[in-house]
Amino acid sequence: MTDWLLIAGGLILLFFGGEFLVKGSGALALRLGMSPLVAGLTVVAFGTSSPELVVSLQAALKGEGAITVGNVVGSNIFNIGFIIALTALIVPLKVQLQILRFDAPWMVVVSVLTAFLLMDGGFSRVEGMGLALGLLVYVVATVRLARASAPSAEVAAEFEESVPKPSGSVLRDLALIAAGLALLVLGSRLLVSGALTIARGMGVSEAVIGLTIVAAGTSLPELAASLVAALKKEPDIALGNIIGSNIFNILGILGVAALARPLAAPGIAALDLYVMIGFAAALALAIFTARRLDRWEGGVLLLGYVGYVWYLWPKG
Repeated sequence: MTDWLLIAGGLILLFFGGEFLVKGSGALALRLGMSPLVAGLTVVAFGTSSPELVVSLQAALKGEGAITVGNVVGSNIFNIGFIIALTALIVPLKVQLQILRFDAPWMVVVSVLTAFLLMDGGFSRVEGMGLALGLLVYVVATVRLARASAPSAEVAAEFEESVPKPSGSVLRDLALIAAGLALLVLGSRLLVSGALTIARGMGVSEAVIGLTIVAAGTSLPELAASLVAALKKEPDIALGNIIGSNIFNILGILGVAALARPLAAPGIAALDLYVMIGFAAALALAIFTARRLDRWEGGVLLLGYVGYVWYLWPKG
């Protein structure tokens, strides 16, 4: 029971830590002259992945590479199979922002790259450096495309509303960032500690815990942001948030974690990687063909995710 309380407490701290970090960094980005569109596609999207980053880094430093990689792979699966699916069930997602047609293939490519790099069972520091450099290339390309493209007034208004506005002083923004980071560090320690104990007590591998409980828990900021966007009928925000987060999870989180300590990932099966690639490809295909995700497609994605978790979790 205590371990589940540790997980619950850790998730609460991670949620509020991510919220504070997004508010502080988003407001600071606008204060420094970044446009709402660029800030929304980079700073805010990456900020919602901050729980995954801190949890994965903590696990990597403890030598728990299976939780680190499982968290990233599982979060990417959860983001599409549950969050995007649920969002599409609430309101069909119509894609208007052209830059998402650039981001979606990137998401598929980096997903395939992850599977390729994991063929030897983990990530070296050199591979981590390559992933981190890939993130830098992606950010530069995104910023240039966002500045070059002219979004419709409707899309521009979506991002204008979604990015936290500067209020108060720069010190307030910095204080929010510092508080967010502190909560993220503390919450990640509680979550990793509780998850490891539960995994060992139940006889479940660290990889399965990372792919399910830890992955879903660290994706709470993405869930909240996408549901709010869906209720406000802002599909580009919902999709941009998830696609940006999935790319950051692989290039940024795995890259930084592998640089901190080479990652061994026993227990991450080929099936897990195929599911991640399959969900990414399905979303990219919907964006490129119909330019929308209807309710029935959201239902199919959700059923696929439920079936995947049922397969992973031990029976009886």
